[in-house]
Amino acid sequence: MQDSSVVIVGGASGLGLATAQLMLERGARQVGLIGRNQQRLGDAAAELRAGGHDVAVAAADISTAASAHAAFDTLAAGFGRVHAMVNCAAIFPRRPLLEISDDDWDLENAINIKGTYHMMVAAVRHMRQFVDAPAVTGRIVNVTSVDAFKAHPQNAHYAATKAAVVSLTKSFAQECAADQILVNSVAPAGFATDRAKSLGFLPEVAKANPLGRAAEPSEIAEWIVMLASSRNTYATGENVVVSGGYIYV
Repeated sequence: MQDSSVVIVGGASGLGLATAQLMLERGARQVGLIGRNQQRLGDAAAELRAGGHDVAVAAADISTAASAHAAFDTLAAGFGRVHAMVNCAAIFPRRPLLEISDDDWDLENAINIKGTYHMMVAAVRHMRQFVDAPAVTGRIVNVTSVDAFKAHPQNAHYAATKAAVVSLTKSFAQECAADQILVNSVAPAGFATDRAKSLGFLPEVAKANPLGRAAEPSEIAEWIVMLASSRNTYATGENVVVSGGYIYV
């Protein structure tokens, strides 16, 4: 990540914050965090800046193109160039299959699919300005989930959106290859964020996992950072499953 500038969507907590921390440790020059909650963004930025790092924030409702693009463009203008973007933002309200309402579907789709799409469009439009074949122009990494491939109770609508993000990743990778923009995704099994701990399903994850535990966010972040870094010069359209052996696809 040496001397790179990176935008992380959903970077105020959990996996997004762990990814920001790791990227800065690996030499990223600047990291920009995008999220819905200005206070949480400020707290996350303060935590990272305490380590002497250059961190910027932009609040946005990524479910709308105007807000998503404005947030990205604000950060890009400050950085001059964004070398990589990571999409970590997602919601996962659990519901029994027969109780998923239209509002539930609309919210899941708005954040997990539309939001990811809007941020990818903003990144591609920016990165295309720096086409310098054969060098890589930019890198995008989306966070999907093993739920895209394996059903779980009370999670059908979330799983459907993550399957859609796998498909979006492949479509963007194909259409952006000529611009030397590499687009990949990472699909973790359940991992130990504060949110996951509060929902109480991590013991179930640990029991079902061959390694006997859920991953730490930093362990998933390692794979995101690799795909977003200059070490990745060829992988695109790939979905990397990081599940501790829970699922093989």
